[in-house]
Amino acid sequence: MDTNNGSSTTDFILLGFSDRPQLERIISGLVFIFYIVTLVGNTTIILVSYLDAQLHTPMYFFLSNLSFLDLCYATSIVPQMLVNLWGPTRSITYGGCVLQFFFALDLGSAECLLLAVMAYDRYAAVCQPLHYTVIMHPQLCQKMVLTAWLGGLGSALILCSLTLKLPRCGHRDMDTFYCEMPALIKMACVYSKVMEIIVFALGVVFLLVPLSLILISYGVITQAVVRIKSEARWRKVLNTCGSHLTVVTLFYGTIIYMYMKPQNSTSQDEGKFFTLFYTIITPTLNPLIYTLRNKDVKSAVKRTLCLEKWSAKS
Repeated sequence: MDTNNGSSTTDFILLGFSDRPQLERIISGLVFIFYIVTLVGNTTIILVSYLDAQLHTPMYFFLSNLSFLDLCYATSIVPQMLVNLWGPTRSITYGGCVLQFFFALDLGSAECLLLAVMAYDRYAAVCQPLHYTVIMHPQLCQKMVLTAWLGGLGSALILCSLTLKLPRCGHRDMDTFYCEMPALIKMACVYSKVMEIIVFALGVVFLLVPLSLILISYGVITQAVVRIKSEARWRKVLNTCGSHLTVVTLFYGTIIYMYMKPQNSTSQDEGKFFTLFYTIITPTLNPLIYTLRNKDVKSAVKRTLCLEKWSAKS
């Protein structure tokens, strides 16, 4: 078998649900709506966290970074997806595919680490309230966020370079909506044991280890919450921690299911729907979860809107 990769300028074909045109029209409409909500919701959190002085705390510094990650992640995938769903062709250039693959990996890996950082922040706030400002000083917060971003970048560089070196033997069709790692690996015409080991190892580092740290943090937080006698503080802890736990469950649950299980054990349609969930729905739900469950954010939004109205009248 000829294992030559062929021309690196060859376009790829993203099949999606092309065999179900009616379903695809419904999906394209939903994707567009969810993307608009993602843009508005995450931009709102970023602006409010910046403009409202009461939200200049480590928690909202991390939350604004999470919103920025979600914005970039959705934008790296959705516009090209809509072009393919609405346009006459379903192709993506080799360069476009590489960029989409790289940024999706980079931002997804960074979010894994950032969610663990946010769990540590909640641990410090609940379990060490008197020393919280000393522990979570601005320099440490910046270093933790920078580590998450650089960790995602390193993971993306490794996986991107290894995946794109796999011979494709002229294969161009990907049975998915965007250039993601499982689809690119399936398209290869050779089996790479080294690739499988590296993917699993990085999966442990970026998925299982952060998730374990999150669970340990919340185990300690749960013990502390049980001892809280103030009902007002107890409710505040549950609101902030509950929002983060909900986001963690949605994000890690779908990602681990997709990437840590054997690739041939997932049906094609099932894989596509999971892909839609963690690329489209999760970035949309994150700002809604934090806004609806968090009184501080809702109050900040109201204050910012009132200030804008007052400025306009003046």
